[in-house]
Amino acid sequence: MPLATVHSRALTGIHAAGVTVECDLGPGLPTFAVVGLAETAVKEARDRVRSAIQNSGFDFPARRMVVNLAPADLPKEGGRFDLPMAIGILAASGQLPSAALEKLEMIGELALDGSLRPVTGTLSSTLAAGQAGRTILVPQGNAQEAAFARSTSVLACMNLTEAVAHLRGTNRLPEVVAEVEGMEPTLPYPDLRDVRGQESAKRALIVAAVGGHHLLLSGPPGTGKSMLAARLPGLLPPLRRSEALEVAAIHSLQGGGFDMRHWGRRPFRTPHHSASSAALVGGGSHPRPGEISLAHHGILFLDEMPEFPRAVLEVLREPLESGEIHIARAARRATFPARFQLVAAMNPCPCGYLGDPQRVCRCTPAQISQYRSRLSGPLLDRIDLQMEVPALPVSALQEAAPGESSTYWRARVAEAVERQWQRQQMRNAQLQGDLFDQFCALDAVGTRLLSRATETLHLSARGYHRVLRVARSIADLEGSGPINTQHLAEAIQYRRLAQ
Repeated sequence: MPLATVHSRALTGIHAAGVTVECDLGPGLPTFAVVGLAETAVKEARDRVRSAIQNSGFDFPARRMVVNLAPADLPKEGGRFDLPMAIGILAASGQLPSAALEKLEMIGELALDGSLRPVTGTLSSTLAAGQAGRTILVPQGNAQEAAFARSTSVLACMNLTEAVAHLRGTNRLPEVVAEVEGMEPTLPYPDLRDVRGQESAKRALIVAAVGGHHLLLSGPPGTGKSMLAARLPGLLPPLRRSEALEVAAIHSLQGGGFDMRHWGRRPFRTPHHSASSAALVGGGSHPRPGEISLAHHGILFLDEMPEFPRAVLEVLREPLESGEIHIARAARRATFPARFQLVAAMNPCPCGYLGDPQRVCRCTPAQISQYRSRLSGPLLDRIDLQMEVPALPVSALQEAAPGESSTYWRARVAEAVERQWQRQQMRNAQLQGDLFDQFCALDAVGTRLLSRATETLHLSARGYHRVLRVARSIADLEGSGPINTQHLAEAIQYRRLAQ
């Protein structure tokens, strides 16, 4: 038949929209046109597809060919439509049975010799294909990534010849099975026992791990702020399968794809302070996820936070509240999830030695005020725990006994997190509305204590509610049902830098 239809997927943010690749062979001079809002890389598929078909031993029809990528108003990019185009041309020219294409979707970039190269966004495409009730055919390099979705049957091939043989029924491709062995991440987490002293800061780190709270550490250089931040991932429970799929789908959009050795591992992103707003939140003419989305369900660590441009830091305000980022361009819009946990470190002054008993701070009050003003009040108000990490004398470091290991605290944190999921199906940092009123209720003594603290520390309504969420996490860590006065008092102490 002169017309064949192949199903494929185009990426729109983290989602994969359905695309129908229509291949028509008509009378006239031999031409090859690609229509349907295709960018340059898609239009260049004409040469790749022609060479791949000929070098694979098939006939390239010398007819007028039109390939339509529908819907026409959906932008298409990349080489993911090479394989659907080639299969559609072969089916339209009678070299393949068109009936074999009805329940099948495919993506893949063709090399000139007909071999298939992996593409980005395979996991999103596989999940969408499963929702549509179709099997998906992917390059061999994307096989394991697609199989981890477990949403539909996955077929993988090395080249165009194998795909054609499968569709003809002469050599059926086996279904890809996800390799369970080696699925757990193998890289060890840094141990909390390595941090000597700083018991208050370690306690704040554990509380942050329990509720998913944002944390700011302030102190002179060399007091252990970065060490503490690097040990937070080792305190967090493993990702749930739904969370792991979201993380893998986001990282699958990157050029190198998702490294399956990191399956189930919480991301830990550490952008340099020279990063731009687009690098941090995402952007580009073809929107791509930024660091906050790559840190989804993980940690975004901003070392030397005041050294980031203030305009860059301000773009974090909305994602910190909503857990997602909306990127709008003239021709495209994309939404990426960004439910990350912010951990930031800063010095108390430009030279770093304000309050250090061993060093003298040489900064003027004006310099200190200007330095701290780089962090706006609304941004600081969104950080739940704000802790000082003081400089300790060498004797205190030598005499400090090692504390409990990350393994011990990870088990404690996992128990507290499980209580939250059973009680409210979310972390405490996300509590809102009726659930907040129900599970963060205080008795009369606690209400009076928090009222006095709100007046003394000049807490905003947001700060008031964040203190209650932190108190809820402390109660969960201690295995307590209601929030008592001790839990609330500790939560109030974690707002000490807000004064």
